[in-house]
Amino acid sequence: MNPRRPDLLAAGAATVTVVLWASAFVSIRSAGAEYSPGALALGRLLAGVLTLGALCVVRREGPPPRAAWPGILVSGILWFGFYMVALNWGEQQVDAGTAALVVNIGPILIALLGARILGDALPPRLLAGMAVSFAGAVTVGLSMSGEGKSSVLGVALCLLAAVAYAGGVVAQKPALGSASALQVTTYGCLVGAVVCLPFAGQLVHEAADAPVSATLNMVYLGVFPTALAFTTWAYALARTTAGRMGATTYAVPALVVLMSWLALGEVPGLLTLAGGALCLAGVAVSRSRSRSRAGSPSRAAADEPRPAKATESA
Repeated sequence: MNPRRPDLLAAGAATVTVVLWASAFVSIRSAGAEYSPGALALGRLLAGVLTLGALCVVRREGPPPRAAWPGILVSGILWFGFYMVALNWGEQQVDAGTAALVVNIGPILIALLGARILGDALPPRLLAGMAVSFAGAVTVGLSMSGEGKSSVLGVALCLLAAVAYAGGVVAQKPALGSASALQVTTYGCLVGAVVCLPFAGQLVHEAADAPVSATLNMVYLGVFPTALAFTTWAYALARTTAGRMGATTYAVPALVVLMSWLALGEVPGLLTLAGGALCLAGVAVSRSRSRSRAGSPSRAAADEPRPAKATESA
């Protein structure tokens, strides 16, 4: 067996996650115009729960062990529930530049919380790469913002979304030590759906009037950027540090620019392209290793997290 195969599979899973999360921004354009923030979050999560539940039945995955439940509950409430509502609402209140600046604090918080709570290392290359990517994400946001609207409420919501995202990721990491990626994602999504149940009335009312295209985009968000992408995220997270996974998401702004160009015909300007290039360059730096570390098996093994106890599902 190729000794690099687990690393390649984890990198592939992270790539799937980033591409699908980038595609979500295009779908949210349609669904978000017809559905309110809470209703959109609930509809997306319900579609995700149904998809993940079917996968659990096919793969005969039972409930996760008791040891995984604290992390599942916290990540479900913060990331699957609160984060999605706060982000949907916040991005209606601020321009794209402000949203990029505030929301992209999330990966930085993940690295800091991971170091504090999980004992993850903060190598210089990770910190440098995140700094470059953050600058690129802000550049993309500023170059694509048009109306320039902003509000204290919108900034606060985006900041709360970033904090919830970081807290959810750090809480999810220990759960992956005793449960599979599919179990952690399925039950985290279920917890998030329960948290969003107060928006059920809005969802039913708005679904009756929404065009089919908006509803299909909401279903797409649940099946692919939620069910599939969150599972591949958990698979990759179980095999690396929270900080490195958080830094990987800085590739999303660059991919959003490309997808908007191809799908919506929005031709990016030079500043936008430069920001996207910075995002990708920062991700490459953050996920690279020094030659001395790569050449020393003992040091590389010490830097990598131990594999999860349970067999992961993707």
